[in-house]
This record gives sequence, C-alpha cells and structure tokens, in this order.
Amino acid sequence: MFIDVQQKKKFLNWFVNHGTFNRREVLWILNYLANHDAILNNVHFVEAANKTKRGLQIRDVNQEGEPIELYIDGQSFTDSDQAFHEIRLNWKEPLYLECLFDEAWQTSEFLSIIEDNPFAKWNERVDPELVEELDEFFEEEQRQAKLSLLYSQIDLALEKGDEEVFLELSDEVNQLMLLSTEQSLQSNQ
Repeated sequence: MFIDVQQKKKFLNWFVNHGTFNRREVLWILNYLANHDAILNNVHFVEAANKTKRGLQIRDVNQEGEPIELYIDGQSFTDSDQAFHEIRLNWKEPLYLECLFDEAWQTSEFLSIIEDNPFAKWNERVDPELVEELDEFFEEEQRQAKLSLLYSQIDLALEKGDEEVFLELSDEVNQLMLLSTEQSLQSNQ
C-alpha cells in the first residue's frame, strides 16, 4: 500500500505536537524525518517494528519501555545518536517506524498512515482458538438464519394448505437440527 509523503508529514507533525516525550532527541528525529521527503518516502508506519530487519520504535511518556529503540537484524539499540545516524546514512533503505501512544487506533492521523508489517502480518498473530470460536459463531448464525427462513416457509405452506411442501420443509428442519446436534456433540469431545 502506498502512503503519500504528505500524509506521513501530517502525521509526524501531529505526533510532535500531541505527544509528550522523555527525551528531546525523539522530537529531533521526528522533525528530521518530517523535513526530508527522500527519507520519508522509505519510511513505513507499522506495528511490531521490532520484528523487521530495520525498525524504529518511538514511545511517548505514557508507554512503557525505552523512548526510542532501534532494531537492526534482530539487535536492539537505545542510543538516539545511533538511531539518527542509521536513518541519515541508510536513507535509501526501508525503515519501519512504530509510534506508540495512547489511543492510537482512535486517531485519524495515525489510521491514515499505518501499513501492514510485511515481517509480522496482523492476521498471522490471531489466536487459532479465537479463529475457531469465530468460525463456530458464524456457522451458528448461518444455521439460525436458515432455520428462520425454513420456519417462515413452513408458515406459508400451512396458510396455503400445501401438505407436501410442509412435509419437505419439516424434514429439512429436522435434518438441520440433527446435523447441529451432531456437530455440537463432536465439538464437546
């Protein structure tokens, strides 16, 4: 996904003005990025920057951890001068930036620039049990919708006095209920 440099600048300026940082060097780095389009063009705002080959996490005072943390090939560095020089000297390389602050996901400026991390995709981190629960939920919802439709069709058949359609639909309801009971028994084992 391509994020326009102007959107990135807008976010960085918003973050500088709304964030509170333990170290002034954080502000210097954020301003440096905002003022250099060539570098900013290779900056990708992601979650889990620590999983990338070249990532930078910046935290405001409300977040636990180092205010600035640079990750290069699995190694972590907290020296802001080192982070600055890494950004300046390797400006042609992708930099994955994670900005950690309260209520990020309720901030439109943040939402406009966040990208999926190619090294830690969000959907690969979803708990398999949660996926299974959701699948079961949707199957049950689908079954209930099907039953509701069948009951409506049965009512129509009764109103019309159509015994044949009534019996067919009743069999279908019974089969659906039997299948649901069998699935329920299997999932409880």
